[in-house]
Amino acid sequence: MEIRELIGDITLTIVMVVSTVVLVMRFWQDLIIVVAATFMMLSLGGLLISLGLKIVRLEQSVAQRERTMRVNMEEIEKAMSAKYDNTMSHIEEIVDGLSRRMYR
Repeated sequence: MEIRELIGDITLTIVMVVSTVVLVMRFWQDLIIVVAATFMMLSLGGLLISLGLKIVRLEQSVAQRERTMRVNMEEIEKAMSAKYDNTMSHIEEIVDGLSRRMYR
């Protein structure tokens, strides 16, 4: 995932942190509370970005597994078709042999 795709999330996290700092500074004029609230909002923003990245990776993993399963299914289809053709030709040979014996 590129940084360009994360710009929206990072911007929203910055807005969330700045608004928290302004809100806390306005109501409580205590620097410790402001720092604690800022760290709390930064960690919440980081958590949301992290969850977004994990969801993207999960989607990519599912798509990759789907492609792998599709390829495997095609290979199984080809193998089953070959086995079916071999079996049918073998059965036709047996039927032809029995037909020849019956007409003799």
